[in-house]
Amino acid sequence: MMQKTLWQLAFLFAPLMASAFSFAGDLKLWYDRPATDWMLESLPIGNGRLGGMIFGGLDAEHVQFNEDSLWTGDEHDTGYYQNFGDLFIDLGHAGAKDYRRELDLSRAIHQVSYTLDGVTYRREAFASHPDGVIVLRFTADKPGRYSGAVRLVDAHNAGAGAQGDRLTVTGSLDNGLKYESQVLVLNEGGRIATDGDQLRFEDADAITILLDAGTNYLNRSDKGWRREDPHARLAAALDAAARKSVDQLRAAHVADYQNLFDRVRLGLGGSPSDVSSVTTVDRLAAYSKGVKDPELEALFFQYGRYLLISSSRPGSLPANLQGLWNNSNQPPWRCDYHVDINVQMNYWPAEPANLGECQQPLIDWINSARPVWARQTQAEFHARGWTTRCENGIYGGSSWAWINAASAWLCQHVWEHYAFGGDKGYLRDVGYPMLKEVCQFWEDRLKPMPDGRLVCPMGFSPEHGPIEDGVSFEQELVWDLFTNTIEASKALDLDPGYRAKIAQMRDKLLVPKIGKWGQLQEWMVDRDDPKDNHRHVSHLFALYPGRQISPLTTPELAKAAQTSLEARGDESTGWSKAWKINLWARLRDGDHAYRLMHNQLRLVGGKSVNMNQGGGTYPNLFDAHPPFQIDGNFGYTSGVCEMLLQSQLQTPDGRPILDLLPALPAAWPDGRVTGLRARGGFTLDLSWKAGKLTQAMIHAGTTAGRCEVRYGQKTKVLDIPAGQGRTLDGMLAAAR
Repeated sequence: MMQKTLWQLAFLFAPLMASAFSFAGDLKLWYDRPATDWMLESLPIGNGRLGGMIFGGLDAEHVQFNEDSLWTGDEHDTGYYQNFGDLFIDLGHAGAKDYRRELDLSRAIHQVSYTLDGVTYRREAFASHPDGVIVLRFTADKPGRYSGAVRLVDAHNAGAGAQGDRLTVTGSLDNGLKYESQVLVLNEGGRIATDGDQLRFEDADAITILLDAGTNYLNRSDKGWRREDPHARLAAALDAAARKSVDQLRAAHVADYQNLFDRVRLGLGGSPSDVSSVTTVDRLAAYSKGVKDPELEALFFQYGRYLLISSSRPGSLPANLQGLWNNSNQPPWRCDYHVDINVQMNYWPAEPANLGECQQPLIDWINSARPVWARQTQAEFHARGWTTRCENGIYGGSSWAWINAASAWLCQHVWEHYAFGGDKGYLRDVGYPMLKEVCQFWEDRLKPMPDGRLVCPMGFSPEHGPIEDGVSFEQELVWDLFTNTIEASKALDLDPGYRAKIAQMRDKLLVPKIGKWGQLQEWMVDRDDPKDNHRHVSHLFALYPGRQISPLTTPELAKAAQTSLEARGDESTGWSKAWKINLWARLRDGDHAYRLMHNQLRLVGGKSVNMNQGGGTYPNLFDAHPPFQIDGNFGYTSGVCEMLLQSQLQTPDGRPILDLLPALPAAWPDGRVTGLRARGGFTLDLSWKAGKLTQAMIHAGTTAGRCEVRYGQKTKVLDIPAGQGRTLDGMLAAAR
């Protein structure tokens, strides 16, 4: 591939603006050659449970696939998330021309096209949630042009069996988990025959390949984590899909996916008119060297939403350190659920980016693991309730250091699902019992100081420093837990006595202190090192994602948090950069948040980057920890949400404050967003021009909503009937 010069790219990206503002239009990643590297170049598809990384090769198509329940481990061992296998379709099309490989985020469809010997070949692939299978479709503009073979390779050395038009691999892991993958090959024209452990197709006009994989895992500790053998389930899914046309499968897939994805649209203004002519790699390269490309920033925002939809749907397991996608049986950090920030960060965009259903797998996983964690907690701490260690698998097994406040942080997501959605049935039956159990853990753990203040004993500030009493990270999380539990109790009109008890304990908690160089202290002892640039900024939880610190309510503490953040510096790993975007947004400094966003989108192509000074984005837009770690993608998306809308604060009488454009950067003078969510069940559409709000449309959810709208120094109280909306102008006056 001939690389374009920076001068040429700058010319392409010149500000050729139409007078009318529009949303980012071409939501596609595209490349002019096949992928050769799994982590850097192949492209992800997924339906929440089942996913694949597609290479788009010419001599052979390669799909490395995963299913979210293929794990080693048990209730005592965290285990490792496993590679499931590889699907190869041998084609022999090397030497083709006019190659294009793309991932269309607007439809969640991967496509490849090229020409060879006067024939135009096309492929498409998608992971259907409604039909539960991966669909690959191969067509050509002339008949009889497809001859080759389909091979299914297991990542655990089980052999494939070929029979009729189907390939099957069956195996089991050392922990007794049974697994199976099946491939069904459907030909139009030509013929299919078995050839040892593969299927050969000859002179076909088109072929359709259906893939499914699964295990006998069940996300229920009380059922021993097991259900029936997956064979019949997989066969039934493939047979049902085979009875439908590809057009029917595609239509159902797109409709289901767009029901989630189309809820939020973003345009950041200043978009060049011809970005579709520049490959994603070249766009990243130019952007890294200073060429402005607001549509790339909007694309990366939407990519985070695409990845969350693709790796976390109701009924699946939650997104792990790599979401759903993993090509190793011993992946970095087990490809597990780190609960000292990483799995939580995966779900930061779920509610504000209008994907509340995608948070359900996290809540279900927490709910299922509670009994195991409770037994582990009782054995370790002799306390009620539950918490867990840092590394977690899918059976409740955990390892490495105890993160005493991990359960409080997980419970923040349990609460936020209600705060944004307003489902009191969920809060009563699922959310509040979990919140109360974790409060009971801290009832048994909190330690009184001589002056009556309560501190968390022997705490850890991930992932460095001493273990001692009163660590700010834990103090802030317990404050957050107690506050959320109090509000949950009020919302349900339940447990007034317990609510009062927790309120009294919250008021006695040691609160974050300001240290000798103006910093927010990470420990109760004033020992923070101003030269410490560790990637974790755990003691700033109270600023984000917590709500204890804000420039609007606690300006001195917010200033101290800023001092700490400045000392840590901007350079760090990918996910750490993303956290800092959100922190600077909460500090209402959009320009600094944007600088970090720009830094995070810097193109990197190698694998050996310093772990503390790395970060950046790979050619396929995966975030570089390094190596690939998906929380950086999700943290970027949540950061954009926080820059445009915040709702974590309340009025004294409990109304949510909808803070409009609180951290709008100068780099986005004109823009529009629709569908962002706010606490209280509100959905907002915002537009701005020359850096000023022009219009805000505020829609209430299924219940009537009372809120305070804030823009700069202006405020307005609204009462909006259920299902209705209000439109305000840039002065927060009712729009005509």
